Amino acid sequence: MLNPDRIHAPRIVSREEWLEARKVHLRNEKALTRMRDMVAAERRELPWVKVEKDYTFDTPNGPKTLAELFESRSQLVVYHFMWRWDIDTGCPSCSLIADHMDGANLHLKHRDVTLMAITRAPVEKFGPYVKRLGWQFPWASSFRNDFNFDYGVSFTKDELAKGKIEYNYATIGDPKYQWDELPGLSVFVKDPAGQIFHTYSAYARGLDILVGAFNWLDLTPKGRDEKQIMDWVRRNDEYEPAAAAPSCCHS
Repeated sequence: MLNPDRIHAPRIVSREEWLEARKVHLRNEKALTRMRDMVAAERRELPWVKVEKDYTFDTPNGPKTLAELFESRSQLVVYHFMWRWDIDTGCPSCSLIADHMDGANLHLKHRDVTLMAITRAPVEKFGPYVKRLGWQFPWASSFRNDFNFDYGVSFTKDELAKGKIEYNYATIGDPKYQWDELPGLSVFVKDPAGQIFHTYSAYARGLDILVGAFNWLDLTPKGRDEKQIMDWVRRNDEYEPAAAAPSCCHS
């Protein structure tokens, strides 16, 4: 149940006054669209880093190398799915993002992109979870390699003991980030010679772009109706009744 007190007191105006206000806001919307296009173009121009390490992942269909995860395509987008080892299940916030992936994948696989999730959870743990929540996109486990650590989403006990971790291109000491895993996304490309390059990674609020539900909510007067980011999120089979679940994504 949304809190009616979280909506601001509206100004009630004539249609003509509303139209003037809407046109003013449209200028900002158009500026944001142009800025988003500029940032996307800048992202495409980022330099690449060759992946020198050999990674082998466990999948429901047996071991696969990083190159094999591309399938027949030249681009690979990996969502680093956070496994909550403290409660031995998938993160609710990552699960919200995963709920958006099958719809996108219907189209991305026809645009030379393989979209998948990689988690540190072994196949025997994530397999039942994926089946329960109804996802069809591919998954792999990095439990037996350094992939998650190398791409900044998993942290050792020694790192956590120091009270600071390297996350989202900064040294983070905030206790709310002191998890052994955090969410992220990484993009790779494979050239005709089979060489693999890392082109992009994003973390924390940089993942908002993946959540279509946010965009719908942001169109409404109550918006996301949250006290802290994603505090309302539940797994897709847990909304009724809803128990509070700690979020693992922050600003």
